[in-house]
Amino acid sequence: MGRHERVIIELAVAVLRQGVTRCGEERVDTHAVRLALRCLLPHCRERWPLVSYWEGAGGEHELGRAQTVTAAFNGIVRQLRLSGAWEDA
Repeated sequence: MGRHERVIIELAVAVLRQGVTRCGEERVDTHAVRLALRCLLPHCRERWPLVSYWEGAGGEHELGRAQTVTAAFNGIVRQLRLSGAWEDA
């Protein structure tokens, strides 16, 4: 994987991590989150965490949104680790 692709993955994860931070206070179903999820799609073997993040991001209930987005984010990072696209620094 090239440097360009790694930078895109890092930025996408940063956008999703920021969504996790904000999701307890507001909906995070933004264009930036949608683009980040789309950028990570080729690197995740399973689609469910990406879909769960997006569906949770638009939830109306603060607690449910926070739990869903956080769990989905953890699933996305796990998928990225399994594919070799993400390494913890």
